[in-house]
Amino acid sequence: MAHSGINVLFEGSNFARLMGGLWTAVWIAAISLIIGLALGTIFGLLRTLKSRIIRLILLLYLEFFRIVPTIVLLFLVYYILPRQFNVNMPATWMAVLAFSLWVAAEFSDIVRGALESVPKHQRESGLALGLDQWQLFRYVLLPQAVRLELPATINLATRVIKTTSLLMTISIMDVINVGQQIVEANNQSHPTGVFWVYGLIFILYFIVDYPLSLWAKRLTAKQHY
Repeated sequence: MAHSGINVLFEGSNFARLMGGLWTAVWIAAISLIIGLALGTIFGLLRTLKSRIIRLILLLYLEFFRIVPTIVLLFLVYYILPRQFNVNMPATWMAVLAFSLWVAAEFSDIVRGALESVPKHQRESGLALGLDQWQLFRYVLLPQAVRLELPATINLATRVIKTTSLLMTISIMDVINVGQQIVEANNQSHPTGVFWVYGLIFILYFIVDYPLSLWAKRLTAKQHY
């Protein structure tokens, strides 16, 4: 064991650095989800309105974020905004901006689909009670839509967490970037350390993502029960 590659995980502050990198990825994903879900809820509501112009604009917004790869989106935000629009923010908040816009686009479609899945008679009953459009959304449609959209929302969260692996491309010290630095620094003394470092990173992502994935599956099963 004296020369085992696993030793590289516990030399100096390597393990603490990996945990710090994981925390960076998790908090970026969490804040992006909070902002993106709030915006996506608003956009999803707007996409159910009768205005063709609003629906077209939001549809184009959704398609843009579906077509453009996330890594390209990160590059656009990280390199274009500071140079062309003089926006000076830390790279971590640039990433939050990019992920939030992406989450908002994806979640808007989830919200739209959930709202349109609410039985028509529920909407008609609300209108018959004298509810206006806002009250109908707040008291009738949204409470039922939340239950329908929850599994898809959790799956979106797992995708965001996994996609944080791209943060290293804009020099953010996430767990992947830290792991790569540890491997490069110990490649000569611990040539097999790469397997342990990336093996640990795999386990860390699994620990974070798997409970969410399992939760989504159980919710989906309950809905079809």
